[in-house]
Amino acid sequence: MPLPERLVVFAHGKESGPWGTKITRLAEVAKRCGYAVISPDYSHSHDPHQRLRELHALAPQAVQSLVLAGSSMGGYVSAMACAQLRPQALFLMAPALYFPGWDEEPEGIPALASVVHGWRDDIVPVERGLRFAQRHRAALHLLDSDHGLNDQLDTLSLLFEQLLLRAAKTDTP
Repeated sequence: MPLPERLVVFAHGKESGPWGTKITRLAEVAKRCGYAVISPDYSHSHDPHQRLRELHALAPQAVQSLVLAGSSMGGYVSAMACAQLRPQALFLMAPALYFPGWDEEPEGIPALASVVHGWRDDIVPVERGLRFAQRHRAALHLLDSDHGLNDQLDTLSLLFEQLLLRAAKTDTP
């Protein structure tokens, strides 16, 4: 099967599935922007390291732009996969970073990275998103929302579309 020109790889959160509300909505945005989309099902494991191994084994590639996007534990998986997969862009929603046992600093973060976090997140403290954004000079968007960010789908869609359009502009022939 030929590689897609542009590809978005989603990673869902610990308690959700590969085609939850946010991913389904953002996949529509990605397709409109000319990206192929995959969203592996990690629901059989709550171990972030196992999920990361599965993403590495999948070894997603694109001819021009690979974009990783993750929510909560999927944010951890997406961020940690950057060192090996070398995406052109990274989109994190309430990323579950810096928890004991899985608190290593992600490496290989692309220059085009964006973090969206809810001020009222009671699962992943907003300080985790701020810490990542500060260390990696990522765009940071703090919204009046909770961990799920499902009441901010329009804003998430706009932010994701902006990132995808910027990633497409950095395509290398």
